[in-house]
Amino acid sequence: MFEKYENILLLLSKKQLHTKFMKRTALSKLLSLLVVLLYSTAIWAQNGTFVGTVKDRETQEAIVGAIVTVEKTTLGAQTDTSGKFRITNIPPGAYDISVQYVGYKPYRLFSVAASNGNANVLNIELEKAAELKEVVVKSYTYGKRLETPLSVQSLTAEEIKSNPGGNYDISRVIQALPGVGGTGGSAARNDLIIRGGAPNENVYYLDGVEVPQINHFSTQGASGGPQGILNVSFIQDVTLSTSSFGAKYDNALSSVLQFKQKDGNPDKLQANLRLSSTEVAATMEGPINKKTTFLASARRSYLQYFFQLIDLPIRPNYWDFQYKVTHKINDKTTLTAIGLGAIDQFTFAAPKNSDLEKEYIIRSLPTINQWNYTVGFTLKHLINKGYYTVTASRNMFNNRLDRFEDAQFGNEDLRTFKSNSQEIENKLRIDVNKSLNGWKLNYGVSGQYVKYNNDLFSVIRPEVRNSAGVLLQPRLAINFNSGIEFFKYGIFGSVNRKVMDDKLSLTFGIRTDMNSYTTDGNNPLNALSPRLSASYAVHPQFNINASVGRYAKIPIYTILGYRDSTGTTVNRDNKYLLCDHYVAGVEYLPTTSLRITAEGFYKRYSNYPVSSLYNISIANQGADFGAIGNERTISSGLGRAWGGELFVQQKLSKKLFVTASYTLFWSEFTGTDGKFIASSWDARHLVSLIAGYKLPRSWELGVKYRLSGGTPYTPYDLAASQLNYLTLGQPVLDYNNINSERLPMFNQLDIRIDKKFNFKRTQLDVFIDFQNAGFSNNVNRDYYTFKRNPDNSYMTTDGGPVKADGSNAIPVLLPNINQTIIPSIGVVFEF
Repeated sequence: MFEKYENILLLLSKKQLHTKFMKRTALSKLLSLLVVLLYSTAIWAQNGTFVGTVKDRETQEAIVGAIVTVEKTTLGAQTDTSGKFRITNIPPGAYDISVQYVGYKPYRLFSVAASNGNANVLNIELEKAAELKEVVVKSYTYGKRLETPLSVQSLTAEEIKSNPGGNYDISRVIQALPGVGGTGGSAARNDLIIRGGAPNENVYYLDGVEVPQINHFSTQGASGGPQGILNVSFIQDVTLSTSSFGAKYDNALSSVLQFKQKDGNPDKLQANLRLSSTEVAATMEGPINKKTTFLASARRSYLQYFFQLIDLPIRPNYWDFQYKVTHKINDKTTLTAIGLGAIDQFTFAAPKNSDLEKEYIIRSLPTINQWNYTVGFTLKHLINKGYYTVTASRNMFNNRLDRFEDAQFGNEDLRTFKSNSQEIENKLRIDVNKSLNGWKLNYGVSGQYVKYNNDLFSVIRPEVRNSAGVLLQPRLAINFNSGIEFFKYGIFGSVNRKVMDDKLSLTFGIRTDMNSYTTDGNNPLNALSPRLSASYAVHPQFNINASVGRYAKIPIYTILGYRDSTGTTVNRDNKYLLCDHYVAGVEYLPTTSLRITAEGFYKRYSNYPVSSLYNISIANQGADFGAIGNERTISSGLGRAWGGELFVQQKLSKKLFVTASYTLFWSEFTGTDGKFIASSWDARHLVSLIAGYKLPRSWELGVKYRLSGGTPYTPYDLAASQLNYLTLGQPVLDYNNINSERLPMFNQLDIRIDKKFNFKRTQLDVFIDFQNAGFSNNVNRDYYTFKRNPDNSYMTTDGGPVKADGSNAIPVLLPNINQTIIPSIGVVFEF
C-alpha cells in the first residue's frame, strides 16, 4: 500500500502542480522583494553566543579549567567550577570548536552555528588520555565509544538543518549514511532499511529514553512514515550504530539511532519560528530558575489546505509536540524529563474534477486516525569513578484504520477493513557505569509492563458469484478482538580494557531478555546475546576494527496479539528473532576533520516470522501504511544480508562539508519452503552524496544526490485482481512469484539555497529547496484499476453495468512515474 500513498505526495510534481503553481511567478517576485528589503535593512551585529558545559565522559563530573576555543578566531573561554563556559560576541556563521584540558584527549565540535538570534547550548564530554603525551594527538571520535568501535556515523544539527530535500527531517537525512536505504522508487517515506534489514529492526533513543515512533502516519509493527516527528531545534547531534550495539540496548537487529538533545538556554528566553511550504513550527527555550532549564515546541501541518487547493482527494493533517526539562538537584544529581507526541489524521474529500488516479486513491487507501506519545524521566547520579542512571518512561500508540468498499465511508455493510489498536509500554532501566583500574564497566537491568489491544476486521477475499449465482470465490476474513498484557525483563553487562600500550581496545558484552507471555519466554538462554568487539590502532591515524555478536528481538505486538477464529492467541509459540553480525573494517583519519572508512558485513537471521497465509517472510513487509503482522506466523524463517561499505566524511573545513558513501549489499529471506529469495529491500547498490558550501555574505548552498538500485516487487495476480477489485479497491499480489520483478533504478538530486540575515538580536533564514532538481524519472509499481466512463461509472466490455465478479470490467495499469522538480520555500526566524 505504501507505493500508493507515497506517490500521492509526489503527485504534486505532476500536472496539478504545473497548472496551478509553477506558472505563478508572483510568489517568486514577492520572495525576491522580501530578500532585497531585508538585505537593505539588516544590521550586522556580531553578538552570537555559545554556552555549555564540559564533563568527563566516564564519570560525568564537571571539568574545571578546560579551554574552549572558537577556531580561526581569538574567542574562547575557560570552564568555571561547575564546568560551564560562555563565549559571546561571535560573528554570525558556522565554526569548529576545540576543547582541551591536561590529561584528556582534545575534542572538536564541527560546524556549530552562531547567530544573533539564538544562543547555541553545547554539552561536551572529554575522554581521558592514558598518558600526558596523548594530549598532543589530534583526534575525533565521530560518535564512537569503546563499546562500539565500528559501524558508527554521526551528524551535527547544522548538517541536518542544511540538508537539501530534508525539510528539517532527521529521519530523511539519516538515509544519506552508508548502509542506509529507503523503500525504493520514491523519496517520500522515512523507512530506514539498514544493511538489508526490515524497518522494524531499528530502535531509537532520545537522551537515553526509547522512542518507538519517530514518524507521522507510522506503520504499526514497523516504524516508517512520510514525515519525521523530532524537532531538529532540540538536537545537538545524531549517532547511528549499524552493528556492535551496546549491551544495554534491547530489541535491535539492524541499528541503534541515538538522538542527543541540547539543554535549554540557562541565561535567557529565546525562540524560533519556522514556516515552510507544508507546516509551521514554534520552539521556545530558557531558564525556569537557576537550576532548571526547558525546551518546548509545537508544529502544525497545513497540507490538507494545499491539497484542497490543487484538487487532490486526500487530506493529511498532523500535529506534534516536544519538550525537555533539565533540573540540577545538586552537584552530583540531575533529573531530566522529556516528552514527544503526535496527532495524525488522514481523510478524503471528493475532488471537483475526478480521474482514474484520484478514484484509485480514494478506494485503495484507509482513513487513518493515529496518536502517540512518549514521556520519560532520567535521574543521573555521580558516584566514585562513575555514575548511574535510572530511566522511567511510558509510551502509547493508538492506531485507527478504516476502509470501505467503493469509498462508501461509514457504511458498515460495505466495510472491508477496521483496526482499532493500542500499544502501551511502561519501562524502567537502571544503568551503572564505572571505571576501575583501567577497566570500564557497564551493567544494569531493565523491565517493562506491556499492554496491547486490537479490534480487527479484515476482508482478505470477498465472496464472489457470477451473474448466474455460481460461487466463484468463498469469503475469507479475519475478525477478532484481542487484549494481552505481560512483562518483559532483561539483564546486561559489558567490560572494556585497553592493552598493548593502549593500541588495542577490547570490549565484551552480554545480554539476555525474557518475557512472561510467549511459550518459552522465561528461558534466559533463548535470547542470550553475547558480543565482542576489538579496535587496533596501527597508527594514530589508522585503525583496524572488528566485531562479532548476536542480537535478539521479541516478535512485534501485532503478531503476539493475533487470535484465530476460535479466539486463541496462536502466536504465543513464536520465538525471539535472532541475528548474528560479523563485521570488519578499517578507519583512516588523514586530518581531524576528514574520516574515511571501509567495512564488510555479514548478517545471519533465524526464527524470523513467516506468514502461514501467504508462506512469505514478514521481513518482506513493513514499508506500508497501516499495520503488519495481524495473522498466524511461524518462527521458521531464515535470512541473510551481506555486503560492503565505503564512507568519506569531511566535516566543515574551509567552508565546505561533504558526506559520501557507496554500499553494495544483498538481502535474502526464506518462506515456508526454506528457499532464499531477494527481500523487498534488496536494492544492491546505494550511493549518497551530501555537500554544503558556506558562501560570502551569509549565503549557503547545499546539494544532495541519492541513487538506489531497483528493489524487488511482487507482480499482480491479474485474474484474482479482476475478481476482487470492486470490493477490495486494490489489486491482489501473486505470492507464488514473490519479488520476481524489480523496479528500475532510483535517483534524485536535491538542491537547497539559504540566505541568513542577522539583525541586532534576531536572525532570519530564508531558504528555497528543489527536490528532484535533475528531473529524474523515478518509476514505482503501476496502479491497478478499472477504466471509467466520463460520468465516472465503470466502462464495460458489453456496455452494461459492471458485474460483481468484474468479468466485464476493463482493467488498466496506470503508469506510476514521478519526474518533475518540486520547489518549496521557507523561513526560520530566531529571536
